[in-house]
Amino acid sequence: MMKKLVALATTAALVCSLSAGSVFAFSDLDASEKQPILQLKERGIVSGVDSEHFAPRGQISFAQSISLIVKGLNLNIDNMKFVKKPVASDYFTKVPNNAWYAEALIIAKLNGLDIPQDVDPNAIITREKYVDLLIHAVETKGQFPVVKMFILFADEDQIDPSLQGTMQRMYLYKIAKLDEDRMVHPKREMTRGEAAVLLSNAIQFVESHTQQPPQQGEVKVIVEQVNADVNKVTLSRGEMPNPGYGIAITGIRFQADGTAAVTYTLSDPKPGVMYPQVVTEAKADTYVSSKYKPIAEKSADSVPYAAGSVEPALPAVQPLTE
Repeated sequence: MMKKLVALATTAALVCSLSAGSVFAFSDLDASEKQPILQLKERGIVSGVDSEHFAPRGQISFAQSISLIVKGLNLNIDNMKFVKKPVASDYFTKVPNNAWYAEALIIAKLNGLDIPQDVDPNAIITREKYVDLLIHAVETKGQFPVVKMFILFADEDQIDPSLQGTMQRMYLYKIAKLDEDRMVHPKREMTRGEAAVLLSNAIQFVESHTQQPPQQGEVKVIVEQVNADVNKVTLSRGEMPNPGYGIAITGIRFQADGTAAVTYTLSDPKPGVMYPQVVTEAKADTYVSSKYKPIAEKSADSVPYAAGSVEPALPAVQPLTE
C-alpha cells in the first residue's frame, strides 16, 4: 500500500511540474533549452520538478505529452456540440474516465490528432510520434505556407512511413533545425526537455504566422460608366489576406438629394475554416442610373463570419491542473 502511495505521489509531482507555474529559474538547462523552456514557464505551461530543477533529460509519457501539447497550443472543443458529455471510454479502452489526463486525450482526439483506441497513456513516447502529434496540433490553428521540397534524412529508413510527412513538415516549418549529421532519431524516446523546446518553437511558429484581422476601414466607391444612362458601381474594402473576407451589396436606396445609398454587409473568415493564403480584393458590384451619385452605407445586419452560422460556444474546457 505504501509503495502505491509513493508511486502516485511521484506521478502527481511529475504532472504538476509539466503544467504549473514557478517563480524560480532552473539550474539544469543547457544553453539551447534555457530560453524556450523559461518562456513556457512564464506562460504557466511548464515548471520544474522542484524550484531549481526541470529535469530535462527525464522521460515523458504519452499522456504527459498530450497534456503538454493541448495546453501549450490551447486546443479545445468549445465549439463542438455533443448529445452527452464525452468521456474517455467513448474513445479509448485503457484510459479511465477519471484519469487526470482523460480530458486532454479527449480534446486531442476530437481535434483530429491520431491517438489509437488502445493507447497506453503511461507508455514512453518516441520522437516521431511526438512530432506527429505536435504538427497535427499546429495545423489545427490554420493553413501555413510550406516549401514543397523533400528533405533527405540520414536515418530516413527508420521513420514509420505513416509519420514521414509530419517529420518532413516539422523541419520545413523550421520548428526544429536539422543537425549536420542529418539524423532525426525517430525511434529515440522523448525527454521532457526536448518535448518542451519543440512545443515552445511550435507556439512561436503559430503566433508568427497567425494574421490579425485587418481593421475595417472605409469602403471605397468606384464608379465606371457603362453608357450614358448607367454606371457600374463597385464597393471595395481593399486587399485582404484571404478570400474569407467579403462584402455583399444588400440594396440600393434612391434619395431625394440625388444620391443612391448602396447598402452593404461585411463578412470575416469563419472560425475553424482553412482559406487559401492568397491576397484577394473584397469587392461587390451593382449598377445604378447615371442620374444618381452613389454612396456607400453599411447595413445594420453585417455578419461577423464569411459563410454559415456559428453555433454558440459550449462552456470553456476546465484547466487540467490548478
